[in-house]
Amino acid sequence: MTTRIALGIEYDGSRFLGWQTQPGGGTVQDALQTAISGIADEAVSVTCAGRTDRGVHGRGQVVHFDTAAQRPDSAWVRGVNAMLPEAVAVRWSRRMAADFHARYSALSRTYRYVLLNRPVRPALAARHAGWHHAPLAPEPMREAAAMLLGEHDFSAFRAADCQARSPVRTMHAISIERRGECIEFTLRANAWLQHMVRNIVGTLVYVGMGKHPPQWALQVLESRDRSLAAPTFAPEGLYLEAVEYDARWNIPATAVDAAILAVES
Repeated sequence: MTTRIALGIEYDGSRFLGWQTQPGGGTVQDALQTAISGIADEAVSVTCAGRTDRGVHGRGQVVHFDTAAQRPDSAWVRGVNAMLPEAVAVRWSRRMAADFHARYSALSRTYRYVLLNRPVRPALAARHAGWHHAPLAPEPMREAAAMLLGEHDFSAFRAADCQARSPVRTMHAISIERRGECIEFTLRANAWLQHMVRNIVGTLVYVGMGKHPPQWALQVLESRDRSLAAPTFAPEGLYLEAVEYDARWNIPATAVDAAILAVES
């Protein structure tokens, strides 16, 4: 008899080659599966709520796996953490019903992009924040972001090699807040296309620096043409902040800015 276990994970993406397992190892999934398998004393395969690219961080990642091993919850947290590299950690563990799925049971996913906006490049934050040298105006970016809310074909913001069957996604909320030299973009949608967040942030930055008016974001969206949008922004500033589920699953909520969960399309 197997048990389905869900885990909350955080990781520093700058230390890994992305989420998804590779033949040569070096990914978050590789490290996690090795550690869990050691505690379970059997080969374990984990499924995540949302795959992240190389350099992208996870603060509220959720995974699940099935195992015949009977272990206390503490073993799936402290035990697994003892076997993981320091750049990834399990935050919590839950025993779940067999029909729970980390990816397909998710209602929405929230990403946060941290952008350092100052004339000189960062050193200490180089692996954990994006950077733009020219001054950015938040209000035009907010106007542009509002035009992206709702259900749309986001083809203009997807990577050329994106494997999603449909480019249609529902953007629930976008907030843009400046805190000193730092600008934080927080975006919540039902699901995401490859590079979608980074491509949207790049487009909003073009608006914020005055290269285009806010209405340009809508023109890009409606064009469905990736070549018309801004270049893909760097991965270092991107965090998978939270994955949201129906309350019946009793998944611990990641602490996120309450404003982003209150603003609906």
